[in-house]
Amino acid sequence: MEHVLGKPEQFKSQSCLEPACGEGHMAKVLAEYFGEVRASDIYPYDYGEVKDFTTHPFEVNCCDWVITNPPFRLGEDFIHRALSMARVGVAMLTRTVFIESVGRYTRIFSVTPPHKFAQFVERVPMVKGRLDPKASTATGYCWLVWEKRKKTQSRVLWIPPCRKALERDGDYDLPKPLIPGRVDLSFGKKKTPRAKPKAEAAPKPETKPKSKGKSKLKVKSKAPLLDLFGV
Repeated sequence: MEHVLGKPEQFKSQSCLEPACGEGHMAKVLAEYFGEVRASDIYPYDYGEVKDFTTHPFEVNCCDWVITNPPFRLGEDFIHRALSMARVGVAMLTRTVFIESVGRYTRIFSVTPPHKFAQFVERVPMVKGRLDPKASTATGYCWLVWEKRKKTQSRVLWIPPCRKALERDGDYDLPKPLIPGRVDLSFGKKKTPRAKPKAEAAPKPETKPKSKGKSKLKVKSKAPLLDLFGV
């Protein structure tokens, strides 16, 4: 949004579909830019709606953008489907090697080449089944972007080092589930600062039950008991 698509303010009046949302980490960030975000996944991750993007009867031109990280083996299917659904554009996060292969060149890139090929210069660590801020990887990733209203040729971009600048506390926390798979947030809305946690009250000392028998220690002095032991 910041380095590839550019001019983030233009998206506040547009809608976006994230059809492989998983636990919602990408959809949560997209909602900071788009006026409306819909999220779904083929598996029930307790976040968006449960839909198979390759077979569900989505309407043509049902959203402005389709932005997602598709399953690698279904990347072609996702791209073809997304291009038929999005009014404005499609952005797919894929492995860099996805642009290889004679088959994909014949079926996709020679027919509808992406307008932007944006390569991450930083490694983008991805771990199957979980999100780990300390993970590492030797795999390169890029964004492939199709902008349907532009007639420009494909161009290569490099996404500069930006993880430290853009990453925030809470990015690795599980987002709250969407009901029913939709979030509608105003772009540029100021976030309410988190309230400082109130100081916890000191725990009350435990009171021992009174003994039924007579106490063997008789203290006549009114001084605290600890003083009697020289403390």
